[in-house]
Amino acid sequence: MISTAPKLFTDEQTRRLYATDASSYEELPEAVAFPKTTAEIVGLVAYAREQDCPLTARGAGTSLAGQTTGGGIIMDIGRNMNQIMDIDPQGQTARVRPGVIRDTLNRQAAQYNLLFGPDTATTNRCMIGGMIGNNSCGLFSIKHRTTREHVLEIEAVLSDGSKAVFKPLTPTELTAKMELDTLEGKIYREMTTLLENHREQILENYPHPQIIRRNTGYALDRLCEMQPFTDDGRPFNMAELLCGSEGTLAITTSAKLNLVPQDPEKVVLVPHFSSIRAAMEATVEAVKMDPAAVELVDDIILNATKGNIEQQKNRFFLDGDPKGILIIQFDGDNRSRLKTKAEELARRLQDLKLSASTPIITDPDKIDRVWHLRKAGLGLLMGLGAKGRTPTFCEDTAVRVVDLPNYVDDFQKILDRHNSNCVFYAHASVGELHLRPVINLKKEQEIEKMKTMAGEIADLVRHYRGSLSGEHGDGRTRAPYIEKVLGPEMMPLLKQVKHIWDPQGLFNPGKIVNPKPMEQDLRYSPSYRPPSVNTQFKWRKEESFSDAVELCNGAGVCRKLADSGGTMCPSYMATQNEKDSTRGRANLFRQLFSGRQQEAFQSGELRDALDLCLSCKACKSECPANVDMARMKAEFMHGWHQANGISLGERFFAQAANLYPLAGQMPRFSNWMMRQPAVKELLYQLLGIDKRRRLPEFAREPFDQWLKERKEASPSPASTDKPGVVLLVDIFTNYHEPDIAKAALHFLEATGHQVIVPAFHELGRPQLSKGMVSHAKEVLDEHLPLLSAYADRGLPIVGIEPSEILTLRDEYLDLCDDNQLKSVQKIAKQSFTFEEFAQKVLAASNAVPSPDTRRKVYIHGHCHAKALIGNEATHEALRLAGYDPEILETGCCGMAGSFGYEERHYDVSMDIGELTLFPALRPLPDDALICVPGFSCRHQIEDGVHRQAVHPAQLLAASIQ
Repeated sequence: MISTAPKLFTDEQTRRLYATDASSYEELPEAVAFPKTTAEIVGLVAYAREQDCPLTARGAGTSLAGQTTGGGIIMDIGRNMNQIMDIDPQGQTARVRPGVIRDTLNRQAAQYNLLFGPDTATTNRCMIGGMIGNNSCGLFSIKHRTTREHVLEIEAVLSDGSKAVFKPLTPTELTAKMELDTLEGKIYREMTTLLENHREQILENYPHPQIIRRNTGYALDRLCEMQPFTDDGRPFNMAELLCGSEGTLAITTSAKLNLVPQDPEKVVLVPHFSSIRAAMEATVEAVKMDPAAVELVDDIILNATKGNIEQQKNRFFLDGDPKGILIIQFDGDNRSRLKTKAEELARRLQDLKLSASTPIITDPDKIDRVWHLRKAGLGLLMGLGAKGRTPTFCEDTAVRVVDLPNYVDDFQKILDRHNSNCVFYAHASVGELHLRPVINLKKEQEIEKMKTMAGEIADLVRHYRGSLSGEHGDGRTRAPYIEKVLGPEMMPLLKQVKHIWDPQGLFNPGKIVNPKPMEQDLRYSPSYRPPSVNTQFKWRKEESFSDAVELCNGAGVCRKLADSGGTMCPSYMATQNEKDSTRGRANLFRQLFSGRQQEAFQSGELRDALDLCLSCKACKSECPANVDMARMKAEFMHGWHQANGISLGERFFAQAANLYPLAGQMPRFSNWMMRQPAVKELLYQLLGIDKRRRLPEFAREPFDQWLKERKEASPSPASTDKPGVVLLVDIFTNYHEPDIAKAALHFLEATGHQVIVPAFHELGRPQLSKGMVSHAKEVLDEHLPLLSAYADRGLPIVGIEPSEILTLRDEYLDLCDDNQLKSVQKIAKQSFTFEEFAQKVLAASNAVPSPDTRRKVYIHGHCHAKALIGNEATHEALRLAGYDPEILETGCCGMAGSFGYEERHYDVSMDIGELTLFPALRPLPDDALICVPGFSCRHQIEDGVHRQAVHPAQLLAASIQ
């Protein structure tokens, strides 16, 4: 191999991880490479030529037409080639490597009040190279048009390994390029000849020029608009051809981009409709008002938001259950004028009897929430499960806006003819709708239906002189039908373009031209074998373990970086390795279990991929499809333990309750021992505990011992009129931080409650985190009778540690037997985190806090709480108690129970802490109150920034003294 080429990874795990993207396809590559420089790409191209091996460039892998899958070498440019090389605020340009994430660029450009305009639903993880390859457009394409309009120059590696820069050329410069005795010169000579000979034919057959989003085939019509082919055209720039070429012609190594000023104000109008036809007629009216965006969301997606934890809170603007809505945004510098425009359009739609409900939203935070719901659309469809699976074979068509109402009617006729339902959503403002008929690819007759419908839809697009692909590219899905849309006379020209640029056919073959049949290499097909294995969890919501492993559609929301906000996926944020993303792990689950079935529980590659999963549960809410990787990991680890046994370290962390009573009886000795170097070495050797960690010290008196002595000294009366409440004190609070339990008890008693403290300290959380699921089931069985008795009496069950108490509301519902389910459901309904219950108590008391006692409190939320219930209860309880709370925008702390204590995880644990949490805490005043509900979070903060954090119970108890 040439020395400058990057290392090729040929192991099965890596190849599996890159076998899929967000499309319906799965093709195992021969190898995967992660180049760091242009020189390494040159070397890789030379190697591919020598071996006659196809080469497919890939960024985030969010493409929907299969264009980033391939059987040769997959080249991931995202991991290393992700530098913003320069931002020129005066010239309003940026020069970037192809692996730069769009939102990352815009965060840096924002300091100059600039942005890169194209705004896809995937902007928190999609990369500029991929946006160029697909000519991405997004939500605001009526305003910003496409990526093509914002790419000024492209530096690329050609198929012979040479380098070239494509940019606007004067006639003299174009002539000079054509005289070069290189592949670049040959490209210019033969491309100009092709355009000269076929200009009229191209313009006649290509989509209507009024259609902004037209990406069918190669953009020959765009080149025909330039000089010298159009006298008053813009300068000739082959970069426009590369935009939308899907990596089939050249490999982008850097790009110079146009940036545009940000508009300071925005207003959103959301009219509701009783039919999709009415929404399309309203779109025709809306575009007359010069909006920045007009997006359609139909009832299928809106209904899916009801069952999504993250999106439920974003439904605030919905009035009933409309058939569809339009999200119409107006941008400018005067909010009042924008609101007036929105009101005028709302009246117009009402007068035309198109919409009776037209809410207008002006608050920026609420506007962001509306768009969050819209952007979740693709993943929400996958959250519907197998019954709602919608392959992307026709979802990207575009027609003129004026044709939309009739086009939708004609499309519905095709659906009716094939007895199929369809999802309607996306970019109505520019005539593009994501139309996704429901097709079950596991059935042969459904595949035949898909192929027939694809042909009929292509004919319909041709009838309206539309574009088969408006944004997501031809790839493998639509390439077989380009001929129907552009006509048979265009296909030789497209093939000639491919041959001019890539005569050996190395770059991403089979995309745009010479495609395989659309039904080949499908992820799901009649030959697919769904997993049929014995599991510990019941997987009731998903209906089966098989359905659970098929939830991920590859949209890659889990690949966003920490700067984009949220918590998912903390290990990927730290390593940026595909195997550490929820998507990567989910793909391995599906591939291995569908292939090896029960034997997949012994898979070393899946065990490795799960090693850095912190079981934070962020994916359960932030993943639009609600993939619960924490539960999948627990299920897998249980099966792994059955075959390979349970290590001493895993037993130690999972069954601390067996050891703590002894250590708690002699706390001073226990603490002294844990500080000794020899003991630290022993703990490292036996249990894998990192010697750099400070182990939590045992309190001089555990809470249960203190409570026993308190009761003996002052027995409570046998009966009382006070309302009862059950306080669950977890083992770590009991032995390490009993003052927190005392504070919780004080608060509950001071607010008029009779407090019952059960004698047990665990609900199975540590066991679940180590995959000892059967042991957790034993804990459930042991404590269920007493918990049921509390629930039957109507007693609230309150927990101090969020992960423990939320186990009752989450895993118990799937861990219990069928005959236990009703009891567990009742317990779940009556279980509360301490903060949730405190909020209810304080809200009911109608107490008015004194403004003189208000003090700033900074809140870092527990991952499980953020995923399952949010931070609002903590914030509201502290506010009601008289504090001035602020929720910090921090993700996972990186400790995650025992994860951060383990030597093999220590560095990643601290790296995760440095992503958002540690930087957020360091600038705070020395006397700042830092409120953290989670035990491991507080200890990570102490180790990471040497700050003391307190539990909400301590602050709330102090507020009522």
